[in-house]
Amino acid sequence: MEARIKEVALLLHRANASVALTGAGISVESGIPAFRGTQGLWERYDPIEYASIEAFRANPAKVWNMLLELDELVLAARPNQAHHALARLESLGLLSSVVTQNIDGLHQAAGSRHVVEFHGSGRRLRCLSCGRQVRRNEIMMDQMPPRCGCGGLVKPDVVFFGEPIPDRAAMTAFALASACQVMLVVGTSAVVAPASQLPLMAKRAGATVVEINLEPSLISQGVSDYIFQASASQVLPLLVAAVEALGDRPE
Repeated sequence: MEARIKEVALLLHRANASVALTGAGISVESGIPAFRGTQGLWERYDPIEYASIEAFRANPAKVWNMLLELDELVLAARPNQAHHALARLESLGLLSSVVTQNIDGLHQAAGSRHVVEFHGSGRRLRCLSCGRQVRRNEIMMDQMPPRCGCGGLVKPDVVFFGEPIPDRAAMTAFALASACQVMLVVGTSAVVAPASQLPLMAKRAGATVVEINLEPSLISQGVSDYIFQASASQVLPLLVAAVEALGDRPE
């Protein structure tokens, strides 16, 4: 692993544009369960019943009960070494942005400033009737389902199955993927489209794709140039140390 870490560090050191794409796996060590896998959230909650916009509209109180359970985990979570390592790469000028599928806000909490929240943010709420963003202190969270002052249903400002990716987030992410020279793919199974297309876009544009996952993903064969089958909190700090050992970037 040490030799490959040094190779990737040199790529980052030389690249003009590098981007990280992160998924649920990066936050598992912060206490937030992944959605897929044997310990995943979808083992207990069928995504068709709990994570589609149709399910939310049909039985918002039922879905909100699951969301409140997830809320407790997110509120208690703190950034781990992997989040901090990505923030450090950005501060060194070696990572232009993080595109995250996560809704937990841990990248920002770790210090990352340029974060594209591809699937929205659980820190915000939105009214399905009037469309405005609603602060949590503006509504009665002890009443299920919570409602906006206009009487409309309120949901987290996140993308449910059946909802489109916000235009600004999609356009920004696609532009970053098409222009980067190195893409770090961290903690994502690369299953859910359109986020799963981002490594493919980067690869087609000539980028080196570096995958850090505990298990093989859909991009492990034919897309990823480097694969580290280990936890992100193990690999990314090593990568930061290797980059820092190279000294200042050449002008």
